[in-house]
Amino acid sequence: MKWTDSRDIAIELCEKYPDIEPQNVRFTDLHQWILDLEDFDDEPNHSNEKILEAIIMCWMDERD
Repeated sequence: MKWTDSRDIAIELCEKYPDIEPQNVRFTDLHQWILDLEDFDDEPNHSNEKILEAIIMCWMDERD
């Protein structure tokens, strides 16, 4: 997965952290959690606030 795979990342996060409320996650924690995903393979510095916000929005959708 790459940073642009917001929906796929969100699904993985939802499965790995089922009890976490995405809207309460700090970007620094989210960034590290994404880097730690087994299928994630992208440059750590290629993310930005817009990308992380998109992932959180997808994660919130997945939880609903």
